[in-house]
Amino acid sequence: MREMPAEITGTSPAELKQAILDHLYYIQGRVPELATPTDWYMALAYTVRDRMMNHWINSIHRMRDQTIKLVGYLSAEFLLGPHLGNNLLNLGITAQAKQAVAELGLDYNLLLRQEEEPGLGNGGLGRLAACYLDSMATLRIPALGYGIRYEFGLFDQEIRDGWQVEKTDNWLNNGNPWEICRTEISFLVNDGGYTQQYQDEQGRLRVRWVPSRVVKGVAYDTLICGYRSGMTNFLRLWRSEAVESFDFQAFNAGDYYEAVEQKVFSENISKVLYPNDEPEAGKKLRLTQQYFFTSCSLQDMVRIHLLRGKSLDTFDESFAVQLNDTHPSIAVAELIRLLVDEHLMDWDKAWAITQKTLGYTNHTLLPEALEKWPLPLFASVLPRHLEIIYEINRRFLDVVRAKHPDDTARIARMSLIDEHDQKYVRMANLATVGSHAVNGVAKLHSELLKKTTLHDFYELWPDKFLNVTNGVTPRRWMALSNPELAQLIDSKIGNQWLTNENELRALEPFADNAAFRNDWRTVKQTRKTELAALIKERTGIVVDPSSMFDMQVKRIHEYKRQLLNILHVISLYNQVKKNPAIDITPRTVIFGGKAAPGYFMAKRIIKLITSVADVVNNDADVKGRLKVVFFPDFNVTNGQGVYPAADLSEQISTAGKEASGTGNMKFSMNGALTIGTLDGANIEIRDAVGADNFFLFGLTIEQVVQLRSSGYNPRLYYQHDPELCEVIDQISSGTFSNGDSALFKPIVDSLLGDDQYLVLADYEAYVECQHKVSQAYRDQEQWTKMCILNVARMGYFSSDRSIREYASEIWSVKPMAREQKSAPATAAVK
Repeated sequence: MREMPAEITGTSPAELKQAILDHLYYIQGRVPELATPTDWYMALAYTVRDRMMNHWINSIHRMRDQTIKLVGYLSAEFLLGPHLGNNLLNLGITAQAKQAVAELGLDYNLLLRQEEEPGLGNGGLGRLAACYLDSMATLRIPALGYGIRYEFGLFDQEIRDGWQVEKTDNWLNNGNPWEICRTEISFLVNDGGYTQQYQDEQGRLRVRWVPSRVVKGVAYDTLICGYRSGMTNFLRLWRSEAVESFDFQAFNAGDYYEAVEQKVFSENISKVLYPNDEPEAGKKLRLTQQYFFTSCSLQDMVRIHLLRGKSLDTFDESFAVQLNDTHPSIAVAELIRLLVDEHLMDWDKAWAITQKTLGYTNHTLLPEALEKWPLPLFASVLPRHLEIIYEINRRFLDVVRAKHPDDTARIARMSLIDEHDQKYVRMANLATVGSHAVNGVAKLHSELLKKTTLHDFYELWPDKFLNVTNGVTPRRWMALSNPELAQLIDSKIGNQWLTNENELRALEPFADNAAFRNDWRTVKQTRKTELAALIKERTGIVVDPSSMFDMQVKRIHEYKRQLLNILHVISLYNQVKKNPAIDITPRTVIFGGKAAPGYFMAKRIIKLITSVADVVNNDADVKGRLKVVFFPDFNVTNGQGVYPAADLSEQISTAGKEASGTGNMKFSMNGALTIGTLDGANIEIRDAVGADNFFLFGLTIEQVVQLRSSGYNPRLYYQHDPELCEVIDQISSGTFSNGDSALFKPIVDSLLGDDQYLVLADYEAYVECQHKVSQAYRDQEQWTKMCILNVARMGYFSSDRSIREYASEIWSVKPMAREQKSAPATAAVK
């Protein structure tokens, strides 16, 4: 064993300053006089990464222990956010780095702004995965995240003439100092072709997959540093490459496209996050992406297990593999293929290992999000896996028939193959059958899974189902995003709450302390002033930081009901127009979020919001009492400025549609009060913070079901509520579209026709609840007390608690003990 040199591990301001200069000279090839802010950022980033590498080497050494079980976390998304500030915080060297940077004559915040946010995720799913990686490293749980190194992220959002415009997310343009390319760790992945049966040397019948193409997946590692834990895990992302990138013979023959065709096809696999899957080619690419990263990841885990000197018979003792939603559910068939076809294991043993290894997290009840692949398409990409799925299905349905021999409807529902139309492979069913544990992500969601979506499976295997409510890391979403608030909390209860979430309860008594409440409001006002400046910079809209900041920032989707929010905004506007002298609580309503490029209605909702904003914000009668903002390109970076500035958090999805939500947690952790329905994790947040500190409205899930079954007619609500009728008629007549009555006709037709998400049914209750919010905000002493109690009671929603539950109830994984001495890395988990 050897100690790392001080120039790599030293954390004093002087040592950091010298290391920054060294990296500027020897990595960036720049002298200070000619260095750009990006050069200085890169030098600082490499300096921080060196300090993380020391912890990583120690962690790798301890992972050699064959008795240590590792977590493999498979996710199509990892919405990590900027690394630099978070890594400095987790290493505990933020103050030293700021001093070192200042002594070099640099602006620390300017350097932070140079970092491009990694474009590896879309929304809550990817951000949850990132929070879980942070918590696993903080809790010293040995883990590897696995995903795709997308060359281009989802998209950067611009708003032009009120419409969303998608711009290419070139997040890798300036390089990525946080990743390490592992060219020596690569795997071949088949695509298409056909299968052949043959007999092996022992006379056993085997199957060989003869692909039409083969691509190569190359590993890129990003270090994930725990909060002052001495533990660094890593996220391993796969980049697709051609096995042979250039066909010299085709080039010489004059076929220049054919010469590079394999390179183009292969690199397209990891080119972009979530290609448009409306056309057939998009569907095929998306399936190929999912198989590509899942296969590479499982092959890597098999490699690590064998390098530990263990037999594949004990693979499940080395790895607990968690499937983050249905995207990696092909892992069930792929692990069987690897064990049976590649390593010649018999089926029964391979199936037992597969089930003991895999766990499945379901994130949605929406049928369209439970992936199904058309059988012809699936067969064209994964012919061997279709055979394996048929065999899994045959054996599984034998079990179902044994229990329910005459229930053909049940058998059809539970089958891995949907026999309707062209037939489909049901990926959620596959993941459920192939995993030893299936969890939902909030208590209501898990109960609904058992009662509806996966009810038949729950009846068959009740012990397989459990709940792990989502959580978010307080390190990024409080300490990093809202440092003044974190310091205020520290001044009263110490800083142990960052790793022991229950410590936040000690904050409760200070809600009755007038001086503390005043300090709390000062912090909130600082955050709101900063966000107001950012809003002006990004949108040109001037907002009043003393007004109530009412926020709904999340993916744009009809079930999240941004429409309900904007209908209320219009009703407030109408009140002012009818009585310009009316005394209303000043309010700034802030929307943010991206619509999927192919989601027509979501993009039209954005246009409606911006159109209403144009009218409201430019009406002299309003006089600053009401402003509407659509904040563009909402992501982690922007979220760090948005969540701490909120007064009111809009969590208003239709009951039964939101699995959990995590934005609700980030808002509450930063002292925003919630207006919401009994949906997702809102229920548990309300239980935790207290009903008196939560603004509840809307139909319950039982009432939603009853209303739908009795024949919901949204026009009745429109006809019987004059205020609602006026709002809808204004949208329809072109009040907010320069007289163009056709522009928002699809929205009006949807609301008055089917109103799938019961916007009109909940409108009256929502408006009444918003009136209570306005009245409550006027009493700032009581409002602040409610905010403090929200924060004090939100400890349960730390991702640390979630990971402890996964570790004990699903993975059977224990934290690694601390060791003081460092040691060199080994090939086993390199």
